[in-house]
This record gives sequence, C-alpha cells and structure tokens, in this order.
Amino acid sequence: MKDMRIAFIGAGNMAASLIGGLRAKGLEAAQIRASDPGAETRARVSAEHGIETFADNAEAIEGVDVILLAVKPQAMKAVCESLRPSLQAHQLVVSIAAGITCASMNNWLGAQPIVRCMPNTPSLLRQGVSGLYATADVSAAQRDQAQQLLSAVGIALWLEHEQQLDAVTAVSGSGPAYFFLLIEAMTAAGVKLGLPADVAEQLAEQTALGAAKMAVSSDVDAAELRRRVTSPGGTTHAAIESFQAGGFEALVEKALGAAAHRSAEMAEQLGK
Repeated sequence: MKDMRIAFIGAGNMAASLIGGLRAKGLEAAQIRASDPGAETRARVSAEHGIETFADNAEAIEGVDVILLAVKPQAMKAVCESLRPSLQAHQLVVSIAAGITCASMNNWLGAQPIVRCMPNTPSLLRQGVSGLYATADVSAAQRDQAQQLLSAVGIALWLEHEQQLDAVTAVSGSGPAYFFLLIEAMTAAGVKLGLPADVAEQLAEQTALGAAKMAVSSDVDAAELRRRVTSPGGTTHAAIESFQAGGFEALVEKALGAAAHRSAEMAEQLGK
C-alpha cells in the first residue's frame, strides 16, 4: 500500500469513509486524490483528509494505479464513457456501484481490469463487510490492492462468480435495514409492554450490538448461540416458538430472495 496511488471518482459518504480508512492505515494524503462535481463536497473531503481534489475526472485519474468509482448507478455509464479516452491499460478499476456488471463496465470503459464490490453502510463506521469479484485480467497484485482498499473499512470477502453479488446485496448490502426494522419492532413491542420509549429503544439497540459482538467473537455458529440462551420452557423458548410459528425463517428467505431478484433486475436495466 505504501506505493499505491488511488483516485476516487465521486467523493460522497462511502468514498469519504474509504479515504478515512486508508489514511488511518497509513496511506499518505499525497497517494489519494478525488474528483466530484460538487465544490462543497470537494472542499469538505480536502479539508478532512488533506487530499487533492478535482472537478475533472480525467485529471484526477492521471498517473494513479487504482480508480474507485463511487458514483450513483444511474450515472455510471456517462462517467465510464467520459473516462475511457484517459485510461491506461494497467489501471485497476474498482466499482462500488450496485447493479452495474463487469460486462457493462467493459463495454463503457474498454478492456480494463475490473473489481466489482458490494460494501454496506456500516463501512461508514469502519464496521462494514464487502463482497468482491474480479474479472480474469485482474492480477494477483491488483486483487491485493482491492482487498486492502475495502479492508480499510471492514471485512472484504472474495466471490468466485459475479452473480453471487446479488446474494451479497440481499444479505449484507441491504442487511442493515433488516436489523433496523427488527430494532424498530422490538422497541414498539417494548412500549406496548409498558416500557418508556427511550428505555425500550436503548434496550433493543444495545441487545442487537451485544448479540452481534457475541456472534462475531464466538467459536460456535449463531444456531448454537441461540440454543445456549434458549432454555426449554423458558421465556426465550416461548418467543422463539412464536417467531417460528409465524414462519420467521421462510419470511426471511422470501425477503432476501426478493432483494436478490431486484438486484439482478437492476443490473439488466442499468447496464444497457
């Protein structure tokens, strides 16, 4: 990483999080640059991280090793086509845009080594997880660069097939919203059971945080952790039986299937 030079195309929240993570891991400000059409965004990112910023994308990518595309999916085609005349064959392109396939990017960029990844919003707190897929012409060194880049904000996991990114989107990309929904529902239920709203909210939030930390740090899987806190005939057992009687597992499977299907639909719609 000490020799890597990277340009961010788009300097919004996710890009700023990645920049902050890279700086915290030892990258010098001089190794990072960013472009964005918004003058206020450029000024903020430059002030926070000490990096050089540009209004012109082509100027930003000059001489860099890695180009990270952090623009909205709807803007990807136009951004890629505008970059194409300025690209060098050795430059790695990393995309964090949902629903844009490597084939579409190759059509718009030309033949470039591409890594497509799906991060999630906890990356803003450097607690994220990303799924990564590399095209065949990405070298081992470039895979390492992408790994280190996304690891700056959490965990980075490689996938063998690009289509698996639809499942990653369903599980972790959209996943934080599912947990927020559960926290909302638990808070509302706690209020109906007689708790003050602020107390119910704190109980639900801290329980979610503690359970996640236990799952991550434990040497057994989530199913075993659940069994360990579910005494036969006890209060937890009563709640779990109620969840399962309502088809909890099947509902989760259906919801994630809907998210994965929509991800695939978006890839078809946005990749034209």
